[in-house]
Amino acid sequence: MTNILWPIITMGALGLLFSIGLVLAYKKLRVEEDPRVVKISEVLPQANCGACGYSGCRAFAEAVVKGEASPNGCPVGGGEASEQIADILGVKVEDTAKKVARVLCRGSLEAAKDRGFYTGISTCAAAHLIGGNKQCSFGCLGFGDCARACPFDAIEMGKDGLPVISEEKCTACGICVEECPRDIIELYPVSQDILVFCRSRDKAALSRKFCKNACIACGICVRACPEGIILEDNLAKIADYSKIKEEHIPAIEKCPTKAIGRISQE
Repeated sequence: MTNILWPIITMGALGLLFSIGLVLAYKKLRVEEDPRVVKISEVLPQANCGACGYSGCRAFAEAVVKGEASPNGCPVGGGEASEQIADILGVKVEDTAKKVARVLCRGSLEAAKDRGFYTGISTCAAAHLIGGNKQCSFGCLGFGDCARACPFDAIEMGKDGLPVISEEKCTACGICVEECPRDIIELYPVSQDILVFCRSRDKAALSRKFCKNACIACGICVRACPEGIILEDNLAKIADYSKIKEEHIPAIEKCPTKAIGRISQE
């Protein structure tokens, strides 16, 4: 009996000793968590999309509390989340204009000419590696990488072969911007309704040959509003949107290829 009792007592004593050691180590080494981190994390959308520049919502909350990130740094949560975070921190946050992703290409199946019959992997990333499936080397490839990457189901491929972005669902997280190998998706304030829907820097003759909706650098829009629109690398560019007034719009919309105009023309 004694042979069995002593090992049990010994193991029990060692277990108790180790338990006490673990408790003391925990108290000594634990890092006190700022309760504001938990509160901020709770008001975030938990999308963990990385649009804020951090690995997830929790990491963003920690960065905000440390002063390394702005309270309005979560594009998915938008203004509502920013206000709640500001309340938790006891600070004021500046209003930020809602942004939305825009597709800067009108090279539809009907408008843009194919380079040939593409039989490779059906992704924009793969097609881009070999020059694309269209003659225009700047336009949308149409395989929907952006739609598949969007975590909010805000993008779908239209019948014309171009992405269609839902303004209501889009959170301006920027994932589609990163996903597009042609850099034809950008984030813009919802209020900016005049855009250049082309990224081709080919000379006018080639641009028009490859796509009937391409910018041909005719300069009509520039003459309509020289303070706000310029030509750069054979392409119209909005240099200062604030200079474009309502009276300029009719002249700008005379663009012969509709490469520049209102969002509503899409």
